[in-house]
Amino acid sequence: MTGSPDLFGGPPDAAPARKPSGPRPLADRLRPRALAEVVGQAHLLGQGGTLAGMIARGHLPSLILWGPPGVGKTTIARLLAEAAQLRFAQLSAVFSGVADLKRAFEEARASPRRTLLFVDEIHRFNRAQQDAFLPVVEDGTVVLVGATTENPSFALNGALLSRCQVLVLRRLDRDALDALLTRAEAEAGRPLPLTPAAREQMLAMADGDGRYLLNMVEQVQALRDPAPLDEAGLAAVIARRAALYDKDREEHFNLISALHKSLRGSDPDAALYWFARMIEGGEDPRYVARRLARFASEDVGAADPAALTLALAAWEAYERLGSPEGELALAQLVLHLAAAPKSNAAYVAWKAARAAARETGSLMPPAHILNAPTKLMKELGYGQGYEYDHDAEDGFSGQDYFPEGMGRMRFYEPTRRGAEAAVAERLAELAARRARSRGRR
Repeated sequence: MTGSPDLFGGPPDAAPARKPSGPRPLADRLRPRALAEVVGQAHLLGQGGTLAGMIARGHLPSLILWGPPGVGKTTIARLLAEAAQLRFAQLSAVFSGVADLKRAFEEARASPRRTLLFVDEIHRFNRAQQDAFLPVVEDGTVVLVGATTENPSFALNGALLSRCQVLVLRRLDRDALDALLTRAEAEAGRPLPLTPAAREQMLAMADGDGRYLLNMVEQVQALRDPAPLDEAGLAAVIARRAALYDKDREEHFNLISALHKSLRGSDPDAALYWFARMIEGGEDPRYVARRLARFASEDVGAADPAALTLALAAWEAYERLGSPEGELALAQLVLHLAAAPKSNAAYVAWKAARAAARETGSLMPPAHILNAPTKLMKELGYGQGYEYDHDAEDGFSGQDYFPEGMGRMRFYEPTRRGAEAAVAERLAELAARRARSRGRR
């Protein structure tokens, strides 16, 4: 952004006149009038906060505000324009196209004062539309403030991101939501008709969304019965909203990562929670079943050889029973995998073996382990010197099976956890016997 010594100079534009067709919603009536009134974003607006520092320095760059719904993105953008004494203009990427962008840019160029252009849901613009912002952000025609609920790394062009600073807004915690609820009660001049337990339930039902909380408050305030609602009464009045979950976007990958790492960390309770979060969010249980089968091989492996069998059995049980009954089989599997001893030795060994296969190319197996079905192959030495392991002591001949000239390589390093501990002991014994056998040869 091109700097300006009088960025915060000059009077702010007059706010547009409101012409409501009816009573203003509570969320609109309680909209903060100053940045200090915004709750839940102290890391940005409090003492030492990023935005507070920008305002104090008199330098406001183009920004991307990334956060979940109902945490104050639009409000902060409006108040930033007031604090910076910039002209405020707003677009929604849901309803706007290139023509709207061009008109907004032309109005910004014609204005005697710099423009803060707020673009809600900016991730909805395609690449060409996002590229349209580059010159006007570069030359300082507008200070762009984009709002998005999607991860900017995936949703926005790299060129646009390089010209903006990304600020992360947090979901509102319990204290921030309680502050909003208290403001609503003060505005109404009376407390909400809720028992203490129902009040806590309402805060939990908001799920970090201040706008949703105030919408629920408005519904309760409209009740004619003055008797306080208990938890059951509140649930009868207000339906609990579905948790945020996009099956094909970042939240999907965040939750499966949380499930995988909780399993790897041997935490059955956390793993069961993340599994439940995915199911409640509408995830296909078959996807989870596939990931659990992968986990059984990758992270449990030979430490519990039955894990993969159980994973396939739980998957099949779900296919036979469907939802919701089959989900219990997957929950049982989650608990088993989390509690099982862990080993990624098979995974590590497989990667190392593939790397060695790529490096060694087309080396032939040693002649003594090649079959010799023809006379010529026998004359060439195929099968000569092969020792049949079942005829050897303990069924182990100690012969070498790597290609000639390659030398032995060690891929599999079993752990000392679970059933793999016995495997480690046996392989160590066989390695010693193999070394003695080579010495005798």
